[in-house]
Amino acid sequence: MHNETLNPDPDAGNPALHALNRDLPAGPLIDKYGRQISYVRLSITDRCDFRCTYCMSEKMTFLPRDQIMSLEECLRVAQVFVGLGVSKLRITGGEPLVRPNALWLLQQLGQLDGLRELVLTTNGSQLDRYAPALRDAGVRRLNISLDTLDAERFRSITRIGSLEKVLQGIAAARQAGFMHTKLNVVMMRGFNDDEFGDLVRFALDQELDISFIEEMPLGAIAGRSRTYISSQETLARLQADFELVPSAESSGGPARYWRIPGRQTRIGFISPHSHNFCGTCNRVRITARGELYPCLGHNDATALLPLLRQHPDDDAAVRQAIMDSMGLKPKAHDFTQQMEVPQVVRFMSMTGG
Repeated sequence: MHNETLNPDPDAGNPALHALNRDLPAGPLIDKYGRQISYVRLSITDRCDFRCTYCMSEKMTFLPRDQIMSLEECLRVAQVFVGLGVSKLRITGGEPLVRPNALWLLQQLGQLDGLRELVLTTNGSQLDRYAPALRDAGVRRLNISLDTLDAERFRSITRIGSLEKVLQGIAAARQAGFMHTKLNVVMMRGFNDDEFGDLVRFALDQELDISFIEEMPLGAIAGRSRTYISSQETLARLQADFELVPSAESSGGPARYWRIPGRQTRIGFISPHSHNFCGTCNRVRITARGELYPCLGHNDATALLPLLRQHPDDDAAVRQAIMDSMGLKPKAHDFTQQMEVPQVVRFMSMTGG
């Protein structure tokens, strides 16, 4: 089934839909602080086959189908952004590969002129089925969440996930030819902080990149201040076991990288608390329900879904709303002050990973 190319929506084959005023003037998206937006993280579902403790509540209520963007609407939004100069698109969820016909969308996105980088964030559970087809569709890089190499601990963090399934997915991605696949590790004191060295060794053995991420205060999840670990602390721990050399390279996102001499693996740190990276932010996020969030750490958003449905044959209103949303992008977030009482009450799974 992973080579399925069926149209996901009744109007998917309508030629008029794919000629929606694409010739309107295009130009770069610049916010009021002079930052150019070249990177969009697009969530295509709020659903997931895991229930990670830092991402969602154990008993999540997911959105009804009619309240999320159709795959055709996701494609329209992506086309408009690319027309406005966006060159990198990351597809997220929830878990994007549980969305029926997600592969169809990725195949369409992989053909967009002007899009230089199509990437996917996944929990890895479906990669053993989809890795070759994703590669064929034009996905060039994968980010895979992996917080532990202990099966019982993995089950505890994800509530229902299988570590073996994810490891099989990582192997399938490598076999399919994916390079620079990155592991994302959310750092949690008392849960996985004793495994950081082992995770780096795993990344080295598998020729993967790895990023350690400070836990973000999204959603009402108690106890974050007790589990929080800074990037500086983790870096110091790793330096006791590895020779780490700072690197100026960038993958286009917020990670700061280090290298081990003679090895291909990059070791990154994403530090929304301890090293605010807002000054160079080039990103916006689109939720599965079509909300454009200029900043992960704020609640201001622009609703694109009503415009998509009110103007099914014209992208001008959506394009203008995206341009206007640049005025909502703040200079910075303040996650440090939000550990136990977060300003942002939506869960990470609702925003897009």
